[in-house]
Amino acid sequence: MYILTDSAADLPAAEAQALGITVAPLYIQFPEGEVNAEQIPPDEFYSRLRGMVPEVPTTSQPSAGDFKKLYQGISKNGEAILSIHISSGLSGTIEAARLGASKLNGTSVMHVDTLTLSGGERFQVLAAARAAEAGWETGQILQRLERIQQATEVVYTLETLDYLARGGRIGRVQALAGSLLKLKPIIHVDRQDGRYNTAGKARTIARALTKIVDHLEKLYTANRPVWVTVLHGQFEGPAARLTQALAERLQVAKLENLRISPVLGVHTGPGIVGAAVVPMDLMNDFA
Repeated sequence: MYILTDSAADLPAAEAQALGITVAPLYIQFPEGEVNAEQIPPDEFYSRLRGMVPEVPTTSQPSAGDFKKLYQGISKNGEAILSIHISSGLSGTIEAARLGASKLNGTSVMHVDTLTLSGGERFQVLAAARAAEAGWETGQILQRLERIQQATEVVYTLETLDYLARGGRIGRVQALAGSLLKLKPIIHVDRQDGRYNTAGKARTIARALTKIVDHLEKLYTANRPVWVTVLHGQFEGPAARLTQALAERLQVAKLENLRISPVLGVHTGPGIVGAAVVPMDLMNDFA
């Protein structure tokens, strides 16, 4: 079985290559043209983004035709494909993938709506790839992905709401109020519908980081080790502080610090920092 995902999974290129995972690129639309999100380094992108204010680029998903070509390319002999994607509550990517698969002949494609993104999506992709490599049956893999989805938390804070507002991802009135009051939102992905929900707010990034740690500590009891992935755009200092705080407050079995893909950073700006957390017992078979 082949595994395919998309740029929103924040999957490092070396990791995707090592596990044989195909990544369908999402695209960033700059005024001068379209860029494959997989081909622009995060620091180059975020530095460029800072210089574009008040204008910001937009993003677009692969077309159904793009997915059809990708599926044909990785499954030349009709081998089954598991296509794992960013939440349908945040993007139309999985619908384009389903439409692309409907145009195929003789290739079985199963689609997984992760109902999350970034590090949370990555957990499911890694589990699927390693389970497939270990010879798990498709039904077993899908059951495990569902358990991982229900047990994963993705939560983050932002230096500014301006990028979300300009991208239309939250109500403009809410964004304006937050900007005027200099509030830092704590946002998480709802496990039921895969959409953003507010988990709290703070007046400073430092306080927002503390609230993120408090939030995660309530969800994951001390006797259940967790895999923690801290992610940021171009916000190294806060990311380091969050990493240290989570290491001190949670029972961390595995801890990483990764970058957020430019295709997600379009909507958040450089000043984003957060974490994806999953119980380690759900990932031990694939570690």
